[in-house]
Amino acid sequence: MITTVMSSPRQEPDRSTAWQAVLRRDPSQDGRFVFGVKTTGIYCRPSCPARRPKPENVAFFGGPGLARAAGFRACRRCRPDEPAQDPIALAHRAIETADSTQVTLSQLASLVAMSPSHLQRRFKARYGMSPKAFQQVVRDQRFRSALQQTGAVSRATYESGFGSSSRVYERADARFGMTPGRLAKGGAGVRIRYTITGSRYGRLLTAVTDRGVCAVLLGPDDETLVENLRKEFPHAIKDRVDDGADSWLAELVAKVDAQLRGDLGADAPALDLIGTAFQLRVWRALTELPRGQTASYHELAAAIGKPTATRAVASAIARNRIAVVVPCHRVIRDDGSLGGYRWGVPTKRQILADELG
Repeated sequence: MITTVMSSPRQEPDRSTAWQAVLRRDPSQDGRFVFGVKTTGIYCRPSCPARRPKPENVAFFGGPGLARAAGFRACRRCRPDEPAQDPIALAHRAIETADSTQVTLSQLASLVAMSPSHLQRRFKARYGMSPKAFQQVVRDQRFRSALQQTGAVSRATYESGFGSSSRVYERADARFGMTPGRLAKGGAGVRIRYTITGSRYGRLLTAVTDRGVCAVLLGPDDETLVENLRKEFPHAIKDRVDDGADSWLAELVAKVDAQLRGDLGADAPALDLIGTAFQLRVWRALTELPRGQTASYHELAAAIGKPTATRAVASAIARNRIAVVVPCHRVIRDDGSLGGYRWGVPTKRQILADELG
């Protein structure tokens, strides 16, 4: 549930009441008090999204000045020294911190003292989606987290606020990148065949499922590549196949090799992109970047309709496990510098030089 906006007196907070507000990450309490974490020396606003400390490690203060006087420093994440959040940010945080009960547009409008239509327009203008759509994103994230922790679809359905399991399975591939059962098992039961060959960029491991290429890994030696594959798919059944012994694998390896050589006339291999819905959007956008061209992280975020999600885009790029074929090497920093690369910046520089040269 969400609470209504109240005035913000700077008096010493009641510890029990304040702690409950911290546990709820209650945005309506921002400005009323701050809490300091003794083990880190940091103080935060009640709605700070950071992990909650143990109650015995928490001290409460009527304002930031008192916390600083006690030797604490401001949290860089929730910025408790800044004024209380503006109405649109407050509505955004209310959705993030609400329990599994649906938050209606009218409730949000009442919370921030705006008309529903005005809130709807401003929220969508800032975040690129309506409050209802954002609430769906939050529920999906909670479901995915609960499912990975418990492995039980029914329990995760309840904890994330879905009305029934049938609603979870509707368009599951679109939301989660895989069915809830497959996500819960971490890919258990999936059979992966792989082979290792040489390439211009070092040893190359190509792994496939019955759907297509699920990994293209670069590395200095075979042992490193096999270990990296194990880390990517810890629960899958993995079989190493001699080059040419499996026709489906051989066909896909040939197409991967053509991609690495820059054969523009070659067909792209079928891909089995295993990830979250957001990661899939980023990876698919990467495949649309033309050879010989680069894009910044901001440009890629804008291309998928998430202009403010640069960090999330960078995180998804870092999780790409299909080197070159899903061309994350074509994404660079805004200032034109190369930025990072999962398989090493020198390799990224060489690949780009081959494409651009």
